[in-house]
Amino acid sequence: MARHFLTGSELTASELDALLTRAARLKVQPLSSRALAGRSVALVFERPSTRTRVSFEVGVHELGGLPVVLRPDELQLSRGESPRDTALVLSRHVAAVGLRTGPHELLEELAAYSSVPVFNMLTSAHHPCQPLADLLTVREAFGARARNDPSGLTDLDGLKLAYVGDGNNVARSLAVLGTLAGLQVAVASPDQYGLDLETIPLVRGARGSVTLHEDPREAARGAHVLYTDVWVSMGDEDTANERRRLLAPYRIDDSLLALADPDAIVLHCLPAHAGEEISEDVLYGARQRIWEQAENRRHAQKALLELLLGSAIVGE
Repeated sequence: MARHFLTGSELTASELDALLTRAARLKVQPLSSRALAGRSVALVFERPSTRTRVSFEVGVHELGGLPVVLRPDELQLSRGESPRDTALVLSRHVAAVGLRTGPHELLEELAAYSSVPVFNMLTSAHHPCQPLADLLTVREAFGARARNDPSGLTDLDGLKLAYVGDGNNVARSLAVLGTLAGLQVAVASPDQYGLDLETIPLVRGARGSVTLHEDPREAARGAHVLYTDVWVSMGDEDTANERRRLLAPYRIDDSLLALADPDAIVLHCLPAHAGEEISEDVLYGARQRIWEQAENRRHAQKALLELLLGSAIVGE
């Protein structure tokens, strides 16, 4: 039976830890794995993409495989063919299928009828590949702490990540995978655009916690990581003015960063709008790890593909 990656809750804590360790090794030796030699991976993009497309396309190539990039106007899905039929066809040609789309239900239907792994490259509800890169980036920044800590904490246990802004798919996926990794995830949003805890899949073995806040300063206080996303995501254009008005207090700038831990880093899943959700000084400043974070998409996703396809002993 194929193993899918739709929300991130499919992983165990030990698998996530091993995946991140494997990703770090692939980053050092990006051409060391031939897990996809002689195989192809379908990458279906119904939504625009920069980082997701580049990181997956290059990553599949580095694993020895052929990335088959498919856009909406190139598929019969756009002419009414069902996700079921699409899954039945693609399963006979490729080793795995990635989908970037709007409705999460479309992804679930594709996975239900696919005999090969299906992975989520973004839906309106979840963006689980993003936190894999985020967690790798946090490990790189704070991993030494664990090795010097006599308490025996793992790399991420007990660290606080404060997400400020729209309680969207990225915030939800951070809550799922961040808590699985042991993070204390604090999400600060206005009530109108807050994260609903009931929409977060339960993850067995999660060592961390999720707290919700309306005051971004409360969430940021003592945080090791400050994180944000755009205020107006794809599909939210109709409410753009209202979003900018309500989310204006949730900007990451020097004053918010001053409330965080002295060694805190700043992350952003991009694209960024300098002057809106993040100040230009912070976006390009000394404490951000945003560009490493963007690069780490490739390495983390390669480790994920190895895991889903059973082509490597992850964490060996």
